[in-house]
Amino acid sequence: MKIPISVAEGDGIGPEIMRATLHVLREAGAPLEIHNVEIGEKVYLKGIATGMDPKMWDIIRHTKAFLKAPITTPQGGGFKSLNVTIRTTLGLYANVRPCVSYFPFVDTKHPEMDVVIVRENEEDLYAGIEYRQTPDVCSSLKIISRAGSEKIIRYAFEYARRRGRKKVTCFTKDNIMKFSDGLFHKVFDEIAQSYPDILNEHWIVDIGAAKLADTPEVFDVIVMPNLYGDILSDVAAQIAGSVGLAGSANIGETGSMFEAIHGSAPRRAGQNVANPSGLLLAAVQMLDHVGQPELASKIHNSWLCTLEEGIHTYDIYKEGVSKKKVGTQEFAEAVVKNLNKIPQTLKSAVYQGTVPSLAHKHVHTNPSRHLTGVDVFIYFRGRVEEFFSKISHINVGALHLKMISNRGVKVWPQGHPETYCIEQWRCRFLSDNGKTVSQNDLIQILHAFDHVSMDVIKSEFLYTFDGKPGYSSAEG
Repeated sequence: MKIPISVAEGDGIGPEIMRATLHVLREAGAPLEIHNVEIGEKVYLKGIATGMDPKMWDIIRHTKAFLKAPITTPQGGGFKSLNVTIRTTLGLYANVRPCVSYFPFVDTKHPEMDVVIVRENEEDLYAGIEYRQTPDVCSSLKIISRAGSEKIIRYAFEYARRRGRKKVTCFTKDNIMKFSDGLFHKVFDEIAQSYPDILNEHWIVDIGAAKLADTPEVFDVIVMPNLYGDILSDVAAQIAGSVGLAGSANIGETGSMFEAIHGSAPRRAGQNVANPSGLLLAAVQMLDHVGQPELASKIHNSWLCTLEEGIHTYDIYKEGVSKKKVGTQEFAEAVVKNLNKIPQTLKSAVYQGTVPSLAHKHVHTNPSRHLTGVDVFIYFRGRVEEFFSKISHINVGALHLKMISNRGVKVWPQGHPETYCIEQWRCRFLSDNGKTVSQNDLIQILHAFDHVSMDVIKSEFLYTFDGKPGYSSAEG
């Protein structure tokens, strides 16, 4: 029986590399039933802001996997990334990106590199929840949940165990973002205890990124929140040899999507020069996922043989290493000719079936939660002294003004004259001794700002959890 898959040819170089990829799959005997899906720039420009006709969801939902070429999101407001929409809508929480060196056939400074980046795929800043709050101030909401962290971290450890990997490393910035990244790190430490056979470690993301760029061979599997994972998987792919060689899998409990990690490169479209390798290796991951590990190994090994023969597209071609510069379709033909061959220098690929998405059973925590205050954000152009004089009298019941900050820096009380202030101000009102207040008390605070004609941008309620503040300190 044939395996039904959805296929989107995408924009820019997408149709060319998809054509090359499907040619290899067909010649290798992949038992696929293809269902075409139209998405991307043409759909956006028809006035469909999501970039995909709603009817396409059912096609994707009723096939075993979705193989997608890169798409172009039109410039300007009102167009959300379709990649993000597909991942979040279908619950594809795990993004898996192998970044491997193919030295000496592809130039790299890191010949021993073999890193897999497992990236959280549904939340973090990548959720795209943004606001323009004043003429000159915008904000983005960073969301990290326990449930989201548990799913991706457990998947990373399962991947390591089933693939014979020895270590899982976590990257966060929890020395600064103590609540959001702090939660991700905490969950990592908790889940690591269930995998005593796998080494685990944590790095602050900045020094971790530096180490990844300098000495990637010390890493094995790296798990990260969404935005760090997106950036550093591209960095890892590039230092391994080329972003054009990397494919990725997006895995959920009920669906999957496979794609190259690079973009649609419209300036290269229609020239038969694009490297189809990223999409082809994504298709290899797809075959493994849908129960065709032997076929996945066969195609991957023929691709490795093609690299060994020095048959390269322009992006990885190098005099003295490469033997022949070829176009997109010629590269695909070379891979087809090498079907059933095994690489002689590079490590041969052996797939043994996909790492399944574990049914996630999140257990909610139940700390004692009390409302004790509110942060009110105000749009005001002027000096801190002027601002304070207008609001200093605002107090409601048990709530008192404790702090004014600007861009996270306290400017009252005991501010410093050197601090540069923008037009967004945060006013913190807290009850004395952590006394619980009502939402009506907070509404009265907002009424008080309205009474003095202050422009309220937003408010953020402040809670304690088991007596500990669930918000950053007054100093930051």
